[in-house]
Parts: sequence; C-alpha cells; structure tokens
Amino acid sequence: MSKNLYIAAAEAEAGKSMIILGIMDFLSRHIEKIGFFRPIVRSGEVMDNHIRLIATRYNLKFDYESMYGLTSDEMLEFHQTGDIESVFTAILDKYKLLEENCDFILVEGSDFRSYLSTYEFDFNLNVANNLGCPIISIASGWNKGVSEVSESIQIMRRVMHDEKCIQLGTIVNRSKKSDVEAIKKLLINNMPTDSLNFVIPEEPFLQKLSVRQIKDSINAELLYGDEDSLNYDVTDFKVAAMNIESVLENITEGTLVITPGDRLDILVGLSLTLLSDNFPKIAGILLTCGVKPIDSFKQLIYGLKKLPIAILSVEADTFTAAADVNKVRPLLLPENENRVATALGLFDDYVNIKDLKDKISISRSEVVTPVMFEYQLFTRAKLNRKHIVLPEGNDDRVLRAASILLKRNVVDLTLLGNEDEIYRRASELRISLEGAYIIDPYDNDLIGGYAATYYNLRKHKGITKEQAKELMYDVSYLGTMMVYKGHADGMVSGAAHTTQHTIRPAFEFVKTKPGISIVSSSFLMCLEDKVLVYGDCAVNPNPNAEELADIAISSAQTAQMFGIEPRIAMLSYSTGKSGKGAEVEKVRRATEIVRERRPDLKTEGPIQYDAAIDARVASTKMPNSEVAGKATIFIFPDLNTGNNTYKAVQRSANAVAIGPVLQGLNKPVNDLSRGCLVADIVNTVVITAIQAQEDYS
Repeated sequence: MSKNLYIAAAEAEAGKSMIILGIMDFLSRHIEKIGFFRPIVRSGEVMDNHIRLIATRYNLKFDYESMYGLTSDEMLEFHQTGDIESVFTAILDKYKLLEENCDFILVEGSDFRSYLSTYEFDFNLNVANNLGCPIISIASGWNKGVSEVSESIQIMRRVMHDEKCIQLGTIVNRSKKSDVEAIKKLLINNMPTDSLNFVIPEEPFLQKLSVRQIKDSINAELLYGDEDSLNYDVTDFKVAAMNIESVLENITEGTLVITPGDRLDILVGLSLTLLSDNFPKIAGILLTCGVKPIDSFKQLIYGLKKLPIAILSVEADTFTAAADVNKVRPLLLPENENRVATALGLFDDYVNIKDLKDKISISRSEVVTPVMFEYQLFTRAKLNRKHIVLPEGNDDRVLRAASILLKRNVVDLTLLGNEDEIYRRASELRISLEGAYIIDPYDNDLIGGYAATYYNLRKHKGITKEQAKELMYDVSYLGTMMVYKGHADGMVSGAAHTTQHTIRPAFEFVKTKPGISIVSSSFLMCLEDKVLVYGDCAVNPNPNAEELADIAISSAQTAQMFGIEPRIAMLSYSTGKSGKGAEVEKVRRATEIVRERRPDLKTEGPIQYDAAIDARVASTKMPNSEVAGKATIFIFPDLNTGNNTYKAVQRSANAVAIGPVLQGLNKPVNDLSRGCLVADIVNTVVITAIQAQEDYS
C-alpha cells in the first residue's frame, strides 16, 4: 500500500498549484500526519510559494528545509560535476527524513522555470520512481485545441510507459470549457481503463495577479493600504504619463496604475475616483523612481475615510517597473481566501472525489484534526445544498464570507440590505457575489404576507397590524420569518447585532422542539486530535436542574448530528458523591433527569473537568465509569463557567471554536459573536446548513 503520491506536470502553464491544493484538501480530510515535499525549489532562503501555501493552509508543523530536497543552485553544482546520481540520492535522503514523521506524503514536481525544463518531465518521473510514488500527471489545455491536447496526452503516456511509472491517472487542466467532454473521451480511449481521468476547464479568475503578488515579486514598499488591499485582483496595468484627464479616461476596474512618484496630480485624481460611484475601482498605484508622496498629500489621504487601495513604491524607473510587473506570474497565496475558495470549488466540481478516494490507498485516521472536521462539514453541506439567509448584508465580514461560500458552491445565500449599496461595497472590497439573492427590507413583495403571518402568531400578545408590519422591516425579524415560512432553510446573524436582537424573533415564533423547554447553545471545540462539544457557553446564565438536563440532551443531539459519539460529562467542582452544596446538588439532579429521560445516553455527573477528559485522573476518581476520561460532551453548570472555559481552551490550546450552535429550535437560527472573523461566519453558515438537513418539525 503506497503512502505517497506524486503530482507532475508534463509541460508549463498546467496550473499545477490548483491541483495540488485540491488533492491536499482531499487528503487532509482523511489523514492526520500528512506531509508535503518538493524535490527541487528555487531557494533555501525564501520559502517556495507552493510550500508556503500548503504549509500555511493545512498547518503543517515541519520546518521549511525538511519539505524540499535540493535548491536549484545545489542541483546545478551536482550537474557541473557530472554527479547526476547524487541528485536523486540527496532528494531521497531528505524525503526519507520527512517520511519518518508522516502517515502520507504528497509530492509536487518541479516548475518548468529553470535549465531543467528541457527534460523536466523525465526528471520528475525518475524522482517519483526513486521515492516509490505513484503518479498523477497533469497536461495543460491552455491555448490548445482538442487535437493538440490529444498529441500531448500521447507523448506523455509514451514517456511514462518507457519510464515504467506507476500511473494513477491524468488531469488535463485549463482546457476550453467547450472541449471538456471531448477531452474526457480522449483520456478514456488513450489511458488504462483503471486510471483516474479528469478534465478541468480554464478559470480566468485564477490567472489574475493580486497586488500582493506584484508587491512581493518586485520588492515594492507598501506606503498605504492594509492586508485586504494587498489581495485585490489586478486585471491589467497602465503607465500614467499623460495628464490626469487622459488617465481618468483610460482606467478600468482592477487597473494597477504605474506612475512616477512626483505626479501629485495623478495621485490625487486617482484617490478621488475611489470616493466616486462614477469611476471604476482601480486595484492600486505603483510609484516609481524612489520618489514618495509629499507630506501634504499624506495629510490629505490619511484624513479621508479608509480608501480601498494599495499604494506601492519602488526605486526603479517607470519603464523598468512596468517591465518587472509584466514578468510576474499568477500564484495561489494563502492570504487570498477568495482565490483559494475558487480553486477548491473548481476542483470539487470537476474531480470525482469518490474515484480519487478509491484509487489512492489511505487508511482513515481515528484522530480528527480541525482541518479534517471543517472539511467534513463542507462535504456534508454540499451533499444536500441548503438556502441560508444572512441579514447583515452591510457588514464587510459577512460579504467576504458570502463570496467564499458562493465560490465553494456550499450553500445558496440570501443577503438582506439595499441591493445597490451591497454591490457597491462588494466592488470596493473587490469580491464577487455572483449567485447570491439580495432582498431589500424596505422594497420587496414579502413584507405584506410576512406581517400578516406575524400578526396572527402574536396578536394574543397585543401586537397590532401596524406594529407587525414595522417589525418586518427589521432584518432579524425579516430573516427569521423567511426561515419560518420555508423561504430559507436557516439564518446566521450576530456579526453586527446583539445575541438578543438575533434570537428574539426565533423565541417568539420559531419556538422550541417538542420536549425541549429552552433554547441553548454549544461550541464544537476542534482540538489538535479530536472534536468536543461544550454547552451552554452563550445563552443561559444560570440554568436550573431541569434546564441543565435539557441542555445536555440537546448537546447530545448536536454531537450526533456532527458524527461525535455522545458521552456526557455533567461538570461540577466535585466528582461523584464527594461534594455537597446547592450547586453540586443541581448538577446531581440534572444528571438523574438526563438518565431518566434518555437512558440510552452515557452520562456521568457530577464530575470535574480533569476527571472527564484525562484517563489517568479518571482511573483514580471514577475507575468504572463509561464517561470519565473519555467524555465528548461537557455540560457546564452556568454561563460564567462555560464561557470562560471555552475561551481559555480556545486561546491556550490553540483550538478552533465553531459556534455558538443554537440548539432546541424548530428551525436553525445561529448567532455570531460581534468579534467574529470571516472564517467563523463561513463555518457557522456551513453548520447551519447541516442543521437544516436534519428533520426539523
């Protein structure tokens, strides 16, 4: 059984990094100790871009030097002495050191950017054979017709046959979309019947440059802008040597304007376009000749609202700077989540993951890492796509999360807010919301019917028809009513609103499931090697015994929903029968209620946290317990304890906390923290989609 896989491009411009990202994403769902290795990199000082992408995104713990065999200079030295065999030996030695610490290694071949290019594919096949790796080869469909792709496939197959490689399959990448089916037939007819054969079309978005790529490639200094502005896409670049009127007539969306640093007129004019709705949004400004803006311009620009732009500076003259920019090649960088999401979405759309899994020999790990868990969630959400409403369409984090989710093809989305304002802000953020629905709370055909429904549900509380209509203009009520009426499957809010504002409408008319007295919350705590459930850490300040039992039962249902075997620890400051006092008795009574109502659940309490999680402590304090030492669900006695504990574990153990997941409602509505990150919103939407897949009554 092979514990490795080699990805080799047969030619330049094959888009290998996207394939590597997609396969690594697949492997990370199943393997805990996964490694990444490149036989040749350009430099030992500056980290290889592909290694940085994979190591950063998948949190690989290896140092840079252990993830490559040789640098280009080291390989050249071997060639100059004629000692070619030592090249393969040196690469194998480095690989074997990494192999000792891995269950599986993904190997990426070289890049067709050096003197190796004339015999590069042969070189990669030899390396693969020396490492004992089966190969997936990549052919480029870029700028080719079907007959040209056919010729490339034939040559590639012949070379691999001559080298006696273990060939798992072939991917033709960057083909014309109209040629995908014809190329698939070619692969079926020309490759072994048991091989993997996939065709992925060209995605122009992945071939764009970002401001960050240009900055790093030409060693430019960032004078103005933030991390977000460095991720803006550059569609083209123009040298501004004319007057400002001519420059304004020639800029387009995503232009990088290159101009001498002393052209204050161009700097001011371009800065003003970012405040106007009548001009396309440029990506950035590159100032040349080592001249930086005068102090008065700095005072002007820093006195404006934050401008969505990056201003760079280089010492080179304008002609040289433009030539340097022209040489920059597109890269997938870990900082550009939108581009990574596009790449992963494209890979998932055109590569049959089941076929890939059947062909690659991997043993499923019993360990569940945060990366594994998160991507299991994505996979589940895609299987039965749901429609989620996001009421906070005016929040930048929500818009960025929406763009990522749409590119990953995970859910259908509705954003609430003014359509023009949302699209204008999306343009300023340089993100795409293609595929999203947008509903303006003050201009839609739903308000009348929604208000009537709300009035009928709440008139016994003294609500008037006018009040009902007024409430439907509130995005929390509007979004929740969409879920109640079945026009959306779930709602996620709270990035800008309080918890009370987010969940009050759900309390009023979505209501709790039969047999559940309260709405509660849980966090999915992704530790280094497992996923635990913490409840309640966000909603109920001081639950009584009956409510605590409800929280435990709801948390068990949440755990089961996400593939976690429920073993419930009812936490207290004492274990077993040793402690006394009102707080311990509350937990003891709650444990009894859970056992009475759900005798099928493994439940222990009162129990201290260390006895619940540590087998060594459990063997002393509760040696015969089915839960002690192996609990998966931790029920805290009050909100103060739960909230502080989850945050302490999140920060000190570097855990990924997904949630809070609201539980007990008839329909899924989830609350975000107002300090949430884009990744938190993405994960919560996916969680909500999975909740919506369950049988809500």
